Amino acid sequence: MSKPSRVRRLQNELNFRLMLPVLAIVALTGLLGAFAAQKLVDRVFDRWLLDTARALADQVRVVDGKPVIELSRQAEALLTYDMVDRSYFEVRQDDRHLLGQVGLPLHGDRESTYSMGARAYDARFHGTDVRVAWVPVQRPGAAGLVVLSAETLVKRHRAQGDLFWTMAPIGVLFLVAVLVIGLTVRRTIGPLERIAARWNERSHASLDPIPVDDVPRELMPFASALNDLLLRIRTMLARERQFASTVAHQLRTPLTGLRLGLARAAEAPDTASMRAVVHELGATTQRTARLVQQLLSMGRLDLEGRSDLALVPVDLGALAREVGETYLDAALEKQIELELVAGDAPVLVRGEPDLLGEALGNLIDNAIRCTPAGGSVLIAIGRSPPSLGVADSGPGVPAEQRAAMFERFVRGPEPSGEGTGLGLAIVREIAVLHGAEVQLGDSEAGGASVTISFPAIDAVDPLCVP
Repeated sequence: MSKPSRVRRLQNELNFRLMLPVLAIVALTGLLGAFAAQKLVDRVFDRWLLDTARALADQVRVVDGKPVIELSRQAEALLTYDMVDRSYFEVRQDDRHLLGQVGLPLHGDRESTYSMGARAYDARFHGTDVRVAWVPVQRPGAAGLVVLSAETLVKRHRAQGDLFWTMAPIGVLFLVAVLVIGLTVRRTIGPLERIAARWNERSHASLDPIPVDDVPRELMPFASALNDLLLRIRTMLARERQFASTVAHQLRTPLTGLRLGLARAAEAPDTASMRAVVHELGATTQRTARLVQQLLSMGRLDLEGRSDLALVPVDLGALAREVGETYLDAALEKQIELELVAGDAPVLVRGEPDLLGEALGNLIDNAIRCTPAGGSVLIAIGRSPPSLGVADSGPGVPAEQRAAMFERFVRGPEPSGEGTGLGLAIVREIAVLHGAEVQLGDSEAGGASVTISFPAIDAVDPLCVP
């Protein structure tokens, strides 16, 4: 069982997508700021600590190969004086303690290197965290002689805390950014909500276009698409109303004729008169049945549903043979020669077989009805471009009337009593559904010729490989 899809709000989606990067930037800025503050504090206080160690190293003298340090008690007190931190120093040569506190660490963590071989690092001394500066004595005969200066980390931690609080406005800026993004998103989707409100208000009562005067340029395609949809709906409804009105009008006459014929049959004075009326009713019923069939065919054609057609390879020659065979009896009854001209190789088009068969059937039926007894009807298959044509030896259609012949309920200059005026209109709409063109012209036999020309097909189209 599939899970129901979550309904997401565009406003929440935009807020999330915009605020997440802002939060990431703020977090990254905070981390980089903390790292930079740590580095700045370390470098500043390391410099002070190194200066103390170097100042003590300058007091070292080498006399007869032995280090001598002349440091008064006041100077030693000055070196270790600090109002906040506890300070230490030591002078040693290799593993021998010479002066100051004993046992200052020679190595530690977070070590930083400085000029002239000096370095600073974190360590533990007497159970307390300290920062140690290690400075070699650069003097002849002072090999292995180093000065160590150390202090606790109180001032460093205070300085880092002060720097951290200087970054507090970043958090305020983040809150401001969140507020601004929320308001901006709200104002941005406002036009969408107004369009939706207009749609809801107007679509229930009217299908007129939605005003787009105040719609932002970026939303104009959306609004135009809605108006195009409304236009298509209006067009479809107008076609439906026109079709319903046409059906009512066209069926009214034959139904009235049937009703009057039945009344005449009931009042017939003898059997011969009744049979004559019944024969007329049979012809009227046949014409009415054909009219209903044509109307149903016209009603199920939907130009909006072109994308829903299941197009398959259709051989025009095979289609013409199959459909033509169904009209052999009608042609023989009028002594009309029904001929098919098609090559041996298949002529393939992409189409819906039933619709194409119905279009060809309408052309053949019209040709047989318009052709006098003893005439001819020719079905021709073209190859370049693929085409399907029907020509007859009937009266033809004058050039000035040919465009109107494809309109509904328009009949030829010499119409027979059995036509409906829908055949060519159905053919045209089926052709449009297939992207084809229909042309009405003169035949070589002097009558009319109708040709459906289909789009050319790529020879390697997998849909049309025989």
